Amino acid sequence: MTIAALDLKDKRILVTGGAGFLGKQVIKQLQLAGADLNRVTVTRSREHDLRQMTACQQVVNHQDIVIHLAAHVGGIGLNREKPAELFYDNLMMGTQLIHAAYEAGVQKFVCVGTICAYPKFTPVPFKEDDLWDGYPEETNAPYGIAKKALLVQLQAYRQQYDFDGVYLLPVNLYGPEDNFDPRSSHVIPALIHKVHEAQQRGDDSLSVWGDGSPTREFLYAEDAARGIVMATQSYSDPDPVNLGTGYEITIKDLVELICDLMEFKGKLIWETDQPNGQPRRCLDTERAKRAFGFSAQIDFHRGLKNTIAWYRQYATSTEKAV
Repeated sequence: MTIAALDLKDKRILVTGGAGFLGKQVIKQLQLAGADLNRVTVTRSREHDLRQMTACQQVVNHQDIVIHLAAHVGGIGLNREKPAELFYDNLMMGTQLIHAAYEAGVQKFVCVGTICAYPKFTPVPFKEDDLWDGYPEETNAPYGIAKKALLVQLQAYRQQYDFDGVYLLPVNLYGPEDNFDPRSSHVIPALIHKVHEAQQRGDDSLSVWGDGSPTREFLYAEDAARGIVMATQSYSDPDPVNLGTGYEITIKDLVELICDLMEFKGKLIWETDQPNGQPRRCLDTERAKRAFGFSAQIDFHRGLKNTIAWYRQYATSTEKAV
């Protein structure tokens, strides 16, 4: 339901993962929404290991609002290599933080989930009501299920304790300051890094996992952050909410678009023995529009250009430093 917008001016707000790619954007959007940054606390994993209950209890103490962004996350490669870590770390961080926040009397808890929680075969566009209609895509199921369990916990705590926890499902994010490490990055930063490296070496071809047929939807991090803050202010229902654009693109078209924007003319070689991941991903975004007025604003081409420009500047400065 739509509620009167929560005034953030005097609220003490904890943002887990607030120093990360999405977190930095959330901090900016909180400030734009009227929050006092002197009252915003950011956790860092090196200071607070949220897999430990004592750390969770420390960080939620005296907070009015918790926005939980912190996650152990990566692309297909990391999901295949470390499924146990991804399950355990994300489940422990989330479930203990929620319980500690409830015990500390936190006024509102905003949990950012993942599109990986959806079943492998879901009618497109994905509607929130389809979330439990099957098992997630096997490659990222441990991560997706760990994050989806937090939705169940928030709904249970609302039912039993009247705890105001909301759950958001952002589609794949991208933008400046993303993780471009090829060992753990998602598809867009991984491809941008790969094309840049091929150009630096003067390669005349580029190998890409899969056959290019899966589709994906991408949300610019600034848009995602705006949606998260809007939900923080104006959403208090138990039902999960998608955050996306409704724009779907095949991996093949995405790779060709990135190559075009980066002016890479080499041949594409599809490694069809490698996994494709989930066949299609595209969200129904009507609930977010209806519930708290969110819709994406950044055009995909513009967002990609911004991301590529930032990466090239970052890569150049890093190469000079070396």
